Amino acid sequence: VQLQASGGGLVQPGGSLRLSCAASGFTLDYYAIGWFRQAPGKEREWVSCISSGDGSTSYADSMKGRFTISRDNAKNTVYLQMNGLKPEDTAVYYCAATYYSGSYCGREMDEYDYWGQGTLVTVSS
Repeated sequence: VQLQASGGGLVQPGGSLRLSCAASGFTLDYYAIGWFRQAPGKEREWVSCISSGDGSTSYADSMKGRFTISRDNAKNTVYLQMNGLKPEDTAVYYCAATYYSGSYCGREMDEYDYWGQGTLVTVSS
């Protein structure tokens, strides 16, 4: 069971990136997926999540209107589209998964069982 986060990089303020979270060894159909991030010197924080049942989504307040989470079960991948990036979005972004087939997705790290290795997003001019 593995999650592979990718898509990070260096982008200018106001730019966009799309992160991917690809699963191997299991299918994501019945898993809720969360994205978290950890900036240098700060604690890991929740960014967004998407449920497995009906694809319900949730976002941290500072990401609403800028970030969009989506899933493509056929590709076994979840995406995080990030627009209007700000320097304060600079962080390592992690995806995580937990087996839950309902319409709920969690905001706490301990609600997730599997974690990807993280991908670095740097927003700077």
